[in-house]
Amino acid sequence: MMQGNENRFKSWMQAREGMPPLGTWIMSASPIIAEAMGHAGYDWILVDMEHSPIDLAQTTAIMQALSGTPAEVVVRVPWNDPVMVKRVMDAGARSIMFPFIQSVEEARAAVASTRYPPQGTRGVAAMHRASRFGTAPDYLARANDQVAVVLQLETPEAVALLSEIATLDGVDAIFIGPGDLSGGMGLLGQIKHADVQAALRDGAEAASKAGIACGIVGADPATVRSYVEMGFSYIAIASDLGLVMGAAKATIRDIRGQAAPEAAGGVY
Repeated sequence: MMQGNENRFKSWMQAREGMPPLGTWIMSASPIIAEAMGHAGYDWILVDMEHSPIDLAQTTAIMQALSGTPAEVVVRVPWNDPVMVKRVMDAGARSIMFPFIQSVEEARAAVASTRYPPQGTRGVAAMHRASRFGTAPDYLARANDQVAVVLQLETPEAVALLSEIATLDGVDAIFIGPGDLSGGMGLLGQIKHADVQAALRDGAEAASKAGIACGIVGADPATVRSYVEMGFSYIAIASDLGLVMGAAKATIRDIRGQAAPEAAGGVY
């Protein structure tokens, strides 16, 4: 969503009260599906450039589609790369999720890439979608304050740094990736394993003590409810493809009279 009004996602990360804002992932690269999801009642929609075919042009088209819906937009960049961050922000992204942050230094670099000087290193251009193609006279003055930075901690080593990373200026939220965390624990794909669940609970508690919002993604309503009980402050529910495939498989099984297979760990 283009600059010019309040970044509600950033405000939610600061408030951390009431029912956690609920979102979902867009992985299909389809602006039509994204627009439909934006009208479905989700508070926020994440455009996933890391684990999907979505490129910059498609990200821009999806943000355009979502701009007419009530949902706030978050963009997950494919890596902690200042060039990509600059390009998605010029395209209109203002809530950025960074995958696989492994150190305090990487966290600082992520924040810096989202800020204009002197607070950061973002390159300055006058003509782009974020500034409404140069027609928003206060864009440069307001841009830094409207950015929301979300850092993904996805290994036991990274989660151990949560309290330290949470103190860095410009970090608005943490996101714990359950899939990669399970792999880092030697339990790849076993998100429901007791040890993985304990690590997730510990991460949510550490974030609460540090006074920072902490998010996660769950594949189904039961898993999401368990994350609410753990104290996660914003939660994604599967993805557009995950929801479509879940309904598609359930429909054909029902018609054929087949039993559903046992869940395989909640991969989204």
